[in-house]
Amino acid sequence: MKRYILILLFISLMVRAQGAYLLIPMDQTQKNHLKAYGIAFWILQQDVEISWLLNYRGGSFMVKYVKPIENECFIRGVSCEVIADVQSTSILQEISDPEVNMDEVKLNKAPKIAVYSPKNKLPWDDAVTLALTYAEIPYETVYDEELISGVLPMYDWLHLHHEDFTGQYGKFWAAYHNSSWYKEDVRINEEMAAKLGFSKVSEMKRGVANKIRDFVAGGGYLFSMCSAPDSYDISLAAEGVDICDVMFDGDAIDPKAQSKLNFDNCFAFRNFNLVTNPYEYEISSIDVNTQRKVSPTNDFFTLFDFSAKWDPVPTMLCQNHLQVIHGFRGQTTAFEKKCVKPEVIIMGENKALDEARYIHGDFGKGTWTFYGGHDPEDYEHRVGDPPTDLNLFPNSPGYRLILNNVLFPAAKKKKQKT
Repeated sequence: MKRYILILLFISLMVRAQGAYLLIPMDQTQKNHLKAYGIAFWILQQDVEISWLLNYRGGSFMVKYVKPIENECFIRGVSCEVIADVQSTSILQEISDPEVNMDEVKLNKAPKIAVYSPKNKLPWDDAVTLALTYAEIPYETVYDEELISGVLPMYDWLHLHHEDFTGQYGKFWAAYHNSSWYKEDVRINEEMAAKLGFSKVSEMKRGVANKIRDFVAGGGYLFSMCSAPDSYDISLAAEGVDICDVMFDGDAIDPKAQSKLNFDNCFAFRNFNLVTNPYEYEISSIDVNTQRKVSPTNDFFTLFDFSAKWDPVPTMLCQNHLQVIHGFRGQTTAFEKKCVKPEVIIMGENKALDEARYIHGDFGKGTWTFYGGHDPEDYEHRVGDPPTDLNLFPNSPGYRLILNNVLFPAAKKKKQKT
């Protein structure tokens, strides 16, 4: 602890004393894009402000030069450039030009991060926890018991692990109901629901969904991938409605469930149809999987080019060294555009297939971001497949989108212009 305090004081004093700057490029010259986000987060942990240069060399970072930061970049294998004060001034002048689609955003707070993830081991991994661990960004794990008890206000940013908030256990029943991991997952969830005072797992998950909704409304930042986005919105829409069949909750589904859905409760989606067949590996028409016809080699989505000066939020979330990104599947791969609410910002899409891949919106004082697919570097990650080794993909543009969201709350005071 004493050593940490001394380092912090040394960095703080040196930042004031030095005239040079450290530029962490995020274009094709960067050796390790993913760990560069970890460096930016580490700098914020030292209470040092860092600039995020939107659309400048792939969304580079710039900070007052101090030797410990340069050393940390070297240790983690992150490319950096020492530049003189006059060079940093020139960069900022270039960025400030109203004719140039660039901007500077100040990052000044290391967000406190929570990952909603089960305590029991399930036969799949989670791209966000892989990214956080690889980038060396600290996070805490929370699940149903913690959320119902009211811990979310302690955090700034929440990620929803691959999850089914409808209480149907991911619709894995048809293929895996005899598997030991599936039986164990059902047992644990049913015991937790009873412990927390819920008569069904679906009711517990809806209670959790409401806690998350309140977290976002109060100013929290929500990010989720794969099955979590659509199952979350379905849970909100199905308030007071039984949408689970007998094998999931012990009684039959409400025969009028579809007509009772309230789409006004949803963050992102509307006018979707439930998939109630328990043998079908799908929960609604939001996901594009059932009718999707594209080969893996031709599966791509494109990021939108937002105005950095007028739309800084989606610009931050889309920072990348590539604008066209190879697609990847998941239990929810992408979102049917006709099911996306008109006020939602579509940040990434496959226009030819008319599908949204990466979307964002506001709710109350907070924001949410939904990202389709399971693992950006494993095209069709299946149950039981080993975790992706990110040492093999240090420049993954798909994983960069995840880490943009992690840093986003650090620019909390930056308001989107209207």
